[in-house]
Amino acid sequence: MNNEKKAIIIKELLKSNNWISGLQWLFFIFTNIVVIPITVGAAFGLPASKIVNLLQLSFVVTGLACIVQAFFGHRRAIMEGQSGLWWGVILTLCNSAVAQGISLTELGGSLTVGIIISAIITVIIGVSGVGPHISKLFNPAVMGVFMFLFGCQIIGIFLKGMLGIPFGNQAQGAHIDLSVSLLSIIIVIIVIIVSIKAPPSIRKYGLLIGIIIGWVAYALIFKTENSVGQTSSFKLELFPLGKPAWNIGIIITTVLAGLLNTANTFGALKGTEGMYKVETTKSQYRSSFTITGIFTAIAGVFGLVPYSPYVSSIGFLSQTGIIKRIPFVLGGFMFLVMGLIPPIGHFFSKLPLSIGSAVLFVSYLLLLNSSWTFFKQVKFNTLNVYRSAIPLFVGIIIMTLPASYFESIPSFIRPLLSSGLMMGILLALILENLFKWDRYGTVEEAQSKKGNIA
Repeated sequence: MNNEKKAIIIKELLKSNNWISGLQWLFFIFTNIVVIPITVGAAFGLPASKIVNLLQLSFVVTGLACIVQAFFGHRRAIMEGQSGLWWGVILTLCNSAVAQGISLTELGGSLTVGIIISAIITVIIGVSGVGPHISKLFNPAVMGVFMFLFGCQIIGIFLKGMLGIPFGNQAQGAHIDLSVSLLSIIIVIIVIIVSIKAPPSIRKYGLLIGIIIGWVAYALIFKTENSVGQTSSFKLELFPLGKPAWNIGIIITTVLAGLLNTANTFGALKGTEGMYKVETTKSQYRSSFTITGIFTAIAGVFGLVPYSPYVSSIGFLSQTGIIKRIPFVLGGFMFLVMGLIPPIGHFFSKLPLSIGSAVLFVSYLLLLNSSWTFFKQVKFNTLNVYRSAIPLFVGIIIMTLPASYFESIPSFIRPLLSSGLMMGILLALILENLFKWDRYGTVEEAQSKKGNIA
């Protein structure tokens, strides 16, 4: 039996379409990850050499995390990468640290402690097997809110990238680059047209086609971006953001972010159940959380943004139809190799962030469909609509408010209250688990139907 499995795997590895699909996975993983270490390194004021090191290490750890999850974790083609929720929290803390009189070294050290604590909690959730019990809190209404708000936050980030606005602190005082924006919009239109009009055999490579066309066009029209400098060696450095420190406010916020980050696991696994036509098992939850916790601990020690399954993988899988694990594993392996071989990583670091943002913008649009799928499982009426209306509208409005509006709020809770995504998830969890919403409005609806019949 083992020989048969080996023969099947070898046969799959020899198929050219698996390697092409793996290449598309490579670019999807790359465009999601490359922005994160660069912006975090810039936010902490790290020198170029350390940012390059963070970038290469991100490639290696992310590629390894994807492969491990595919073989020993949830065993699905779901990207395991640096969490967008964590990324937003860390950048928010960096933006407010100076105003609060907190040094970036203290911030980095406290983040390290909070991330390691979060990693331990995540491993405990996995090993103890309580994941399925926690998943009951994340009912369809909560998941609908999470998917929608997560889409709003992440699409907002990539829309800024499309418009030529720098990420992180560099965005202050920046303006829209009209020429870059025009090219990005054209790439978005091309990817959408390919995704809708092209035959299925070509449609699944829409993201890859968009990246290639966009990169070539950008190189011909503009000077190719070089986000980071070149390095000749790869080395490990412990606590590059700062040695462990104890700022209780930052640690509390970090641990809370880690708990809310579990929504990514539930979102990614529940969101792909329809594609794989199976329900997620207790074993899959246990192994997925355990592996995520281990890689989160690695991230805390080496100054990386913590890990989680990517909900955006749902959009990618819907867009391409590539749900087999082999192409995903090949993409993860190629990404790992990029980190181990500096010249390769340096070459791909030249991908214009505006082009990568444009392609991912299209992919993340499909999160609306995932959100709508969950909401369709909820019976809304005029009385119980508050269950989702409150977290959705509050979360979206908070996302639009300037950071200066929150300066009057105590520092230990400010990062939480200023995050529209985190507040939306919290409100949804509280409202869904405090009230029996399905009881409200049913009597009124029944009476209204009787009145209409009469």
